[in-house]
Amino acid sequence: MAEDYILQLKGITKIFPGVKALDNVQFELKKGEIHALMGENGAGKSTFIKVITGVHAPEEGEIVLRGKKVVFKNPQDAQKESIAAIYQHGTVYNQLSVTENIYIGHEKLYKVGMINWGQMHKDAEALLRSLGSDIDPRSSMGNLTIAEQQIVEIAKAISTGARIIIMDEPTAALSKRECEELYRITEQLRDEGCSIIFISHRFEDMYRLASRVTVFRDSQYIGTWGVNDISNEVLISKMVGREITEIYPKQKIEFGDEIFKIEGFSKTGYYKDVTFSVRQGEILAMTGLVGAGRTEVCHGIFGIEKIDEGQIYLEGKPLKVKCPLDAMNAGIGYLPEDRHKQGLILDWGIGDNITLSTLEMFSKNTILNRKAERQRSKELAEKVKTKALSVFDKVSKLSGGNQQKVVVAKVLNLDLKVIILDEPTKGVDVGAKAQIYDIMSQLAASGYGVIMISSEMPEVLGMADRIVVMKEGRVSKIFDDAKNVTQEQILEAAMNI
Repeated sequence: MAEDYILQLKGITKIFPGVKALDNVQFELKKGEIHALMGENGAGKSTFIKVITGVHAPEEGEIVLRGKKVVFKNPQDAQKESIAAIYQHGTVYNQLSVTENIYIGHEKLYKVGMINWGQMHKDAEALLRSLGSDIDPRSSMGNLTIAEQQIVEIAKAISTGARIIIMDEPTAALSKRECEELYRITEQLRDEGCSIIFISHRFEDMYRLASRVTVFRDSQYIGTWGVNDISNEVLISKMVGREITEIYPKQKIEFGDEIFKIEGFSKTGYYKDVTFSVRQGEILAMTGLVGAGRTEVCHGIFGIEKIDEGQIYLEGKPLKVKCPLDAMNAGIGYLPEDRHKQGLILDWGIGDNITLSTLEMFSKNTILNRKAERQRSKELAEKVKTKALSVFDKVSKLSGGNQQKVVVAKVLNLDLKVIILDEPTKGVDVGAKAQIYDIMSQLAASGYGVIMISSEMPEVLGMADRIVVMKEGRVSKIFDDAKNVTQEQILEAAMNI
């Protein structure tokens, strides 16, 4: 019944010049409900958030809040109606304190107009403690982890009196333990009467929290289902508009000789005596719980961090790597986990990012051949199926999946033998994941040795030929035949049960 819904969007259409960002979209949120919203990048989810929060006014349709039609002229109107949004990349002021971040824009004042810092610190602490957090409200926001910053963002939403909270990809950059903490807080908010729209690419988020799921595709409303009434296969087909019978397009490849090996890799406090090898055409997955040392080992391989002991062998010959340039010159490439901080210059164009590390390829006598550079970047952008108007488009304007493809193209521009991919599909939608898996499979088929670091068990089992499981900086177990391994076996090895 209509009275069960705290929020309804009916026939919402939003048009930007030349683009229908939302096309006759429907959505209904019940009181005290966690409702998952899913869809590929570009499906209209971001515009949807901005309509609800008053950033954008729709050309058509209506918003019904608590049974009454409302019109939001600006974000303040939505805030007055107890609506708040928590974004994946939130508006965080690192140089300010936690208290200042929570109350910015709605500070507590004395009657004379001065800020009542004592009361604000006290109330900020009470809010954080109510969420089960021991964060010091006087500490600098920049000193907090991403997970802690998200808790502060939730406290900020509560401080405005929000009863409808939109969470946009909140788990994308969190560890499993941090995700569990966020789940606990989200369920607590629901139990206290808040209604939550939880936007995520991750099926585990949906299953863990939501009672219903709505799918958008190509700016349109596709449907709403009970979480227990729709299968993964059907949900994926609704999201991408086609059946994905093979999410992991792994080609059957006859492996070549051993192309890469590390032996006795050690770094005090991080990992010890790590040994494994990769053959030509093989995808080797490294997995384990957070803190197992997977990324740190690969930083040692690539020369980002100095190792204490150990030896790298490339094509059977010892290799000394003192810095990333040594690794790249030898034929080892690395796609970092954090594409924003380590893989891309967001304000630059696609083409400039792709060719950044190989400018000498297009230079003669210190003069850069821009035409050749652009042609090469265009070829690689097309090879990885980057969705953009041109190679001049800023990377910051691309979806997460397309940003990741640019990082992949950047790595492919090097003359490589071994490619390390650190969480290659983190934060991207299911359609982009399938395309990245296809690229990985093609790389292996071309004779590369591929090392994939991943925390996603289905990804590990779907793409790997062999699996290295790490625990607390050591190799716990190596599974030589990934086809006959279960998630339970991997977890047992990761926990050393």
